[in-house]
Amino acid sequence: MVNKNRERITSAVTNLDLHDIARAAKTYGVRSFHVVMPLADQKSLIDKILNHWISGAGGRYNPLRREAMEMIQTKNSVADVLDHIRNEGAGVPKTVATSARKQARSIRISAFRDMLRSGEPYLLNFGTAWGLADDFIAHSDYLLNPIRGNSDYNHLSVRSAAAIMLDRLMGMKGEG
Repeated sequence: MVNKNRERITSAVTNLDLHDIARAAKTYGVRSFHVVMPLADQKSLIDKILNHWISGAGGRYNPLRREAMEMIQTKNSVADVLDHIRNEGAGVPKTVATSARKQARSIRISAFRDMLRSGEPYLLNFGTAWGLADDFIAHSDYLLNPIRGNSDYNHLSVRSAAAIMLDRLMGMKGEG
């Protein structure tokens, strides 16, 4: 991740991001939700949240939430996520970055939706703070066009961006 000065950082995990992204991922049939976190204290926080909602009182109180939270896996790096996916037998996933900034090599969301139909594995990456680092984006196989509203303001939370993107990629078109 980067901060507003485009300096590399590791951003903090939020309880709401974990809940909301997991629930959106489960709703849209995503296979897994990986949180990349190299910091021990943040991994400990993630473990506490997951334990509460999977094996603790939260999981007993709300089994639907438990089902979504069970999708979350924490890894130290994106390389670890790619290894995990490859070891699960899904093949080598192509990496897809998201950004609030349009770049020359960005592809349309509809083009990626068509690519998903192939059944090939893809790892869709979202950033927090001020987004994914430029070198991470540069080394990704694909970069998606940014989500745009009807104003010049463009600073969505990661959980909002993930939900919108999942709906555009995997939602039922023409329904509602």
